[in-house]
Amino acid sequence: MYTFKGREYPCCASLTMGIIGGKWKTVILFHLIEKTLRYNELRKEMPLVTERTLSLQLKTLEDDGVIKRKVYTSKPPLKVEYSLTDFGKTLIPLIQSIADWGDLVVEKYA
Repeated sequence: MYTFKGREYPCCASLTMGIIGGKWKTVILFHLIEKTLRYNELRKEMPLVTERTLSLQLKTLEDDGVIKRKVYTSKPPLKVEYSLTDFGKTLIPLIQSIADWGDLVVEKYA
């Protein structure tokens, strides 16, 4: 058994998918590889995701230590930025491989 953040996983692949699995987490991480993005910028990159789902996925990624959320409160309007943590940056090769595989599927098998 593997334990991470109080949750148990039967194998290392299960742990990985527990952290980045689901329809939107990998997409969020893909968009954060190159730069820090504000919430609305992420929404524009992912027009099909609902606000509730995006908020929940961001919260989960933040709780797992994959992304960091920085809130600027010095002057209205409130500004929130998301970026990869050092731990999150260790996922870049994996996320890039997933994206590359998607490109391959479209080119050769679609």
